[in-house]
Amino acid sequence: MEERVQKLIARAGIASRRKAEELILAGRVRVNGRVVDELGCKAAGTDRIEVDGKPIQAEEKAYYLLNKPKKTICSLSDERGRDTVLSCLPDVEQRVFPVGRLDYETTGVLILTNDGEFANLLMHPSHHLPKTYELSVDGILDEDQVRQLEHGILLEDGMTLPARVEILSRNPAKKKTVMNITIMEGRNREIRRMMEHFGCTVTRLNRKSLAFLETGALRQGEYRKLKPFEIKRLRQIALEGKDLQSAAPIRSRRSSSGSM
Repeated sequence: MEERVQKLIARAGIASRRKAEELILAGRVRVNGRVVDELGCKAAGTDRIEVDGKPIQAEEKAYYLLNKPKKTICSLSDERGRDTVLSCLPDVEQRVFPVGRLDYETTGVLILTNDGEFANLLMHPSHHLPKTYELSVDGILDEDQVRQLEHGILLEDGMTLPARVEILSRNPAKKKTVMNITIMEGRNREIRRMMEHFGCTVTRLNRKSLAFLETGALRQGEYRKLKPFEIKRLRQIALEGKDLQSAAPIRSRRSSSGSM
């Protein structure tokens, strides 16, 4: 049975399907000695597929949950010499890559895998996996602004989906707010840009959960294997959108004062 070449590359753990497509378009992939540079090309499992001259080999699927530390980037390498999230998994033999991105200063839940299909499923924008963040900001977010977040606000790349907001504390004297916010999208720097929209600056950002996954007892920089039932449930949530209703606007729990 023949399948698209990018799918076979992703299944071998070389890269996500999107990255595999880039490799094909760049002319870095050969099938049975012939360069393929079109995304419609197909191959069978018995065909010899090479990426940059090296034959791909199917490897055991691996799925990990990392509590991402600060000052690491969600990339396989960095031309500036900064630590990547892979430096947190020195004993992992498979060639895993991060599913989605958390920025350099953001901490918390991050999945790494070598399963390109699984990664693409979780990252697909139509699947809307809920992501909950705890954040501290310089600035006071008032009731009207919270309501706006709960209904969606207009950023430079379009309206955001409704968010769920829980104010944990406000400190008017220090002009600081601490909150939980749950979003259903994965836009670049979305939380930070949402706060900037109201003139607030994020000083701490931690992803507490992705769907039902939490870091639990993992300290920053620690990781564990995902359990089979967790992998299955993540697939199910992404495919069926079971948690979509959890992101509907709700009244937030608010505090008019408090300390950081």
